Amino acid sequence: MKRCGFVLLAIVMVFSFSVASAQAVTEINWWFAHGGRLGEKVQSIVSDFNSLQNQYKVVATYKGNYSDTMMAGIAAFRSKTPPHILQVFEVGTASMMAAQGAIKPVYEVMANAGLPWDPNAYLSTVTGYYTTPEGKMLSMPFNSSTPVLYYNVDAFKKAGLDPDKPPKTWSEVEAYAKKLVTAGYAGFSTAWISWIHLENFSAWHNAPFGTKANGFEGLDTEFVFNSPLHVKHIQNLADWQKDKVFVYGGRRNKGNAKFSSGEVAMYTESSAGYAGFKKTCKFPFRTSMLPYYGDAAGAPQNTIIGGASLWVMAGHSDEEYKGVATFFNYISSPAVQADWHQFTGYLPITTDAYYVTKGQGVYNEKPGMETALKQMTLNKPTANSRGLRFGNFVQMRAIMYDTLEAIFTGEVTAQEGLDDAAKKGNRLLRKFEKANK
Repeated sequence: MKRCGFVLLAIVMVFSFSVASAQAVTEINWWFAHGGRLGEKVQSIVSDFNSLQNQYKVVATYKGNYSDTMMAGIAAFRSKTPPHILQVFEVGTASMMAAQGAIKPVYEVMANAGLPWDPNAYLSTVTGYYTTPEGKMLSMPFNSSTPVLYYNVDAFKKAGLDPDKPPKTWSEVEAYAKKLVTAGYAGFSTAWISWIHLENFSAWHNAPFGTKANGFEGLDTEFVFNSPLHVKHIQNLADWQKDKVFVYGGRRNKGNAKFSSGEVAMYTESSAGYAGFKKTCKFPFRTSMLPYYGDAAGAPQNTIIGGASLWVMAGHSDEEYKGVATFFNYISSPAVQADWHQFTGYLPITTDAYYVTKGQGVYNEKPGMETALKQMTLNKPTANSRGLRFGNFVQMRAIMYDTLEAIFTGEVTAQEGLDDAAKKGNRLLRKFEKANK
């Protein structure tokens, strides 16, 4: 469906705005963290919302990457100049929950606005990350993703591999990669190595990343990602480097060009990498579920989300919060969410958006776009695969990058590195626990 069709559908299916030409426009500030094509799409969504009514004007401002945006929001709150909406990545959830007086829970914002809103319309695999134990939504899901395996169809054919049979296990990845190396490619690389190869690796194998249900059941949690299974995988990555079975691509998603340039033939990246690869890859590519170790009990289980949600900041007027609620209803509408999902590769955050996409035959034409959703919902989440909720986890990610790079350069073994990272991480958890009793 063309974009104009989405706009019309949004008008008909979701809500109609009240005409308030005699009133001053209420401005709503949204600080977001999407650059490039995703940032352009955010601005397009905001522009469409603003053009459909004249009561509220959303102003979307790019504040840098996720960490930069979160830090900017904290600084603005301290100076008493916070935006109305702040986009915060999933690992900042515990910190935002603990920021008493800084945020206004979404369930309160929506209830006080008096607008039609059904929290049950959202996918439980997404909202579970952002809700209280009672199921009340603290922040608004927006861009939720999960990692998948991308692979180069032409490279597979050149190496004598069947593109219809991507590798399912890590032993198959190793075997495939060696054939791809013989054909002139490097085997595989990855983006977001901590998120994919430790955090999601844990959930996918139904193995705890931390105690207390990965932090959901208490601040007195401890990291346990230095188990034999985790050590085995990280040491394999380090050892595979010598044969180019694995090539480290750098922090965050700096290695994406290794896949889009054709250097590596397989790449683990967020499902939201789809939009970028669609633009930059000069070859056909497909997606598959993440590989797993066939001898690991409980694998494959389900993966967990990444991306971010939208937090409402405290200190604004009732009318401004009504504008926030109106905008949240708009971006949650089936038409807007389906369009966002199809453009970006992010998960549809509502059931209706999924069925709109399915009804349009998108998954028949591009089955890879459904991979992330199938993987997230493969099995009912367990205490090990619901998600992560750790304090000071932004700092922990930095420790993980330092640790993994030390392992890959041979400075330490996987066991030594992960043991040390767990100890450092547990000290961060104790600081957070002490500060938020």
